[in-house]
Amino acid sequence: MNLADQTTFSRIYEEHHRGVYGAAYRILGNDAQAQDVAQDVFLRVWRNPGKYDARRGELGSYLRLMARSRALDLWRESQAAGRATDRLKVVVSMDAPRYDQRPDQVAEREGDRRIVRDALRVLPDAQREAVVLAYWGGLTADQIARRAGVPLGTAKSRIRLGLAKLRDEIGRQLEPSYAAA
Repeated sequence: MNLADQTTFSRIYEEHHRGVYGAAYRILGNDAQAQDVAQDVFLRVWRNPGKYDARRGELGSYLRLMARSRALDLWRESQAAGRATDRLKVVVSMDAPRYDQRPDQVAEREGDRRIVRDALRVLPDAQREAVVLAYWGGLTADQIARRAGVPLGTAKSRIRLGLAKLRDEIGRQLEPSYAAA
């Protein structure tokens, strides 16, 4: 079977696009995302038809496995992004203090939050996003690169530079406190 042939590819698409979409939809539960996954699967096959080896299994199974794998990647990324958002909200929140905490502890924690919030605001947007996703979101540099659509090295540089600037900015904000003591 020659997947590089346009006629063959069109026939394969007609036969399998519903199954590929269904595999993605069962994981994501979102029509638009499932359509994107299906498109991505067929685009990958079109761009690299030689990757499919008929000796290793049936084409439909191969396509559905690709869809499932890509859908799981998207689902994990969305879960991590949700955790990043939740963690960032905790860090920068202005929640009322709990009553079981001493006022001095509450004041110290609020001061720390303010310092981190202020330091994060100084970072360029791309670096801030990379640091927040890596530190509070638990994403790897590879996941951040894919999410931002940049090379892995760029994502790593953004994290490294962002952390360095964050450390410098926090140190700068703390200097007057230490000088006064």
